[in-house]
Amino acid sequence: MASDLSQTYKMAGDMFATLSNEIGKVIVGQKASVEQILIAILCNGHALVESNPGLGKTLTISTISKVMDLNFSRIQCTPDLMPADITGTHIIEENDGHKEFKFEPGPIFANIVLADEINRASPKTQSALLEAMQEKQITAGNDTFMLEQPFFILATQNPIEMEGTFPLPEAQLDRFLLKILMDYPNYEDEIEIVNRYTKSIMPAVNKVLNKNTLLDLQKLTRDVPVADDIRNRAIRIVMSTRIKSEYIEYGASPRASIGLILAAKARALIRGRNFVSAEDIDAMAYPILRHRVALTFEAERRGATTDQIIKSILEKTK
Repeated sequence: MASDLSQTYKMAGDMFATLSNEIGKVIVGQKASVEQILIAILCNGHALVESNPGLGKTLTISTISKVMDLNFSRIQCTPDLMPADITGTHIIEENDGHKEFKFEPGPIFANIVLADEINRASPKTQSALLEAMQEKQITAGNDTFMLEQPFFILATQNPIEMEGTFPLPEAQLDRFLLKILMDYPNYEDEIEIVNRYTKSIMPAVNKVLNKNTLLDLQKLTRDVPVADDIRNRAIRIVMSTRIKSEYIEYGASPRASIGLILAAKARALIRGRNFVSAEDIDAMAYPILRHRVALTFEAERRGATTDQIIKSILEKTK
């Protein structure tokens, strides 16, 4: 029985290796970011990506949707975007001489939804995403519609241009499982990007898995065993963020503890392992905690970053 389970995890690891290779046909570099997006999907969570413009966020998420054979939609968030532009609206339709209301679904009705520059949408429109993210349903008028599973939102925001934006409230930030930082490619990767995208034939990808397989993998993720000492250390890491200091204003909720264990399980599964290691916890602590820990004014005055604070906590809880 144990050998069968071990083989199952190995097969899952091989599948994700094939998946990563397929994504790599289109996306050059960004391996850590792509892996973290896949981890969020495996955990049935959502991700917030922060990066400068032009680093391939839209291309990355649309490529992942193609490789997984999932429906993809993109919402360009602007200040005049209305909630109905996201959720959909009722329209009047004439049928055999009778007029009746019919619901026209919005772009939220997809498996993978890219909410581009989410902080440019008004708070009212941002709140329209909350129900979809948490309850996996939307309400329009008196009707409630369940969203098809799997359902994943990848929201992006631009860190260098804050004029005319509406910062996400903490309650909404906490609903994102991960906050992923996407950086510029290195010199060799940029050469490959230029070579690949200045040719007449654009790279294409093949489908590696389907919706049902992904749903099975989401269930398998939760079954990855985690030792008591690894679990307890993860909880101590999260609880350490709640100790007020000259650097930390307030820390992460129990949702972060759940997310850290789940994300570590998903990372182990992607790598074909049937156990969670301390390395999994350390690696996932950054994207799990960086949007859940608020720094004090003193920390910001000294130029401290959230990642530096998380690194310090990890070193203290070894």
